[in-house]
Amino acid sequence: MSRLNEKYTSEIRQALQEKFQYKNVMEIPKLEKVVINIGVGDAVGNAKALEAAVNDLTIIAGQKPVITKAKKSIANFKVREGMSLGTKVTLRGERMYEFLDKLINVALPRVRDFRGVSAKAFDGRGNYALGLKEQLIFPEIEYDQVERVTGMDIIVVTSAKTDEEARELLALCGMPFEK
Repeated sequence: MSRLNEKYTSEIRQALQEKFQYKNVMEIPKLEKVVINIGVGDAVGNAKALEAAVNDLTIIAGQKPVITKAKKSIANFKVREGMSLGTKVTLRGERMYEFLDKLINVALPRVRDFRGVSAKAFDGRGNYALGLKEQLIFPEIEYDQVERVTGMDIIVVTSAKTDEEARELLALCGMPFEK
């Protein structure tokens, strides 16, 4: 059992129950999944860029990502329907807790001029979106091996009904929200 999962079961659930006065234990919000997405705009002209993104995401997530395809043709961007444009991975269970623990405690503090993540990036249904400018903040990525610095989107999906519940859940997990 990962540190974050253990902390959730022993401390966070009780704290959420006390704060929001849930009548049933099944109402307590929990983390459902984490989706990591890398969009590679250069994949249209450069197939190696997509391959590098897949390799980096495999190393970061510990799981092989899925290659995402274009749904529509867009002539201005030279994109045809079905072309590979990015890569994504969905983490659940232990891998999700391991990744979030690594993100919160190791990767985010390595961001230059880090003052915390935005507390406004919730979608209204208890899900949180976070954008990173470079994959180099993760300790598994070797700086010399990187061909191209790419950003990524990280979506944390929770079972919380409101943004306030989700914000409290993530804050108790250790997410460094800006003041």
